[in-house]
Amino acid sequence: MAIADVSISATPAPQRSWWRRNQQRLTPWLFLLPGMAMFLVYVIWPIFESFWLSFYDWDGLGEKVWLGWGNYAELFDDDAFYTSLWNNVLWLVLYLLAVPAGLAIAIFLNQNVFGIRLYKSLFFFPFVISQVVVGLMFSWFYAPNFGLFYKLIEWLTGTGVAVLADPELVTYGIIAAGLWPQIAYCMILYLTGLNNVSPDQVEAARLDGARGLRMLWYVILPQLRPATFIAVVVTVIGALRSFDLVSIMTDGGPFGSSRVLSFYMYEQALSEYGYRMGYGAAIAVILFLIMMIFISGFIWKMVRDEREGY
Repeated sequence: MAIADVSISATPAPQRSWWRRNQQRLTPWLFLLPGMAMFLVYVIWPIFESFWLSFYDWDGLGEKVWLGWGNYAELFDDDAFYTSLWNNVLWLVLYLLAVPAGLAIAIFLNQNVFGIRLYKSLFFFPFVISQVVVGLMFSWFYAPNFGLFYKLIEWLTGTGVAVLADPELVTYGIIAAGLWPQIAYCMILYLTGLNNVSPDQVEAARLDGARGLRMLWYVILPQLRPATFIAVVVTVIGALRSFDLVSIMTDGGPFGSSRVLSFYMYEQALSEYGYRMGYGAAIAVILFLIMMIFISGFIWKMVRDEREGY
């Protein structure tokens, strides 16, 4: 018996291949590899390409001429750039109204009454239609002489207001159009979040006498933190990327007063007014750095929440 035990223990273990020894560690990376390659080609590489191009004067076809910081020096002395930057700030501040508006509508719709699905569908409708359609609808809404908004103001004050032709009002009119689908998007996020609110905590708060705004502030909103986080992130990025409504409703006018940075970049780099690829790239770099401030803050908060177990 002792001789048999010695012979078994002396048998060498079968040698596993390198792939079998590292399979579990490498498999996730293999699944991520196609996505990482696409991200590298379509996101990371264009970012560095834009930085590099912003130091040149180039029309897209001819020879590039090195300017160094020349495009940036011209940009910081460009009144149109500051108009676009200010409009982006307006977009950023006013676009965030979509978050509380979406929350209010979601709370209103989060009830079980007859026909509530139809009401939800009607509020959801602006989100599923194209931004181009939204822009056209609001252009008709503001149109002088026959637009509903123009007629309403004319009926109230005796004089109509051509919103899209007024340099002081045009950006607010476009932002109002952008808020329509964005409120619907935030509403969807909050409706999903409200379905996950703990009924036990709500009932316990009611027994303790919490009602109305106290219930909303101390019980409901803390449980909606993930939905609020996503709503704020998407709204901020949407505000900074605003382009399509400006292009459809005013094409940057009147007199360039409704431009935003993304539209000004397009005008300088790709439209018939420019073909200045280097100058457009410099605008893109500035917009990217502004977005990175917000994106870095959001990522930092997300990592902190993960570590704290929210």
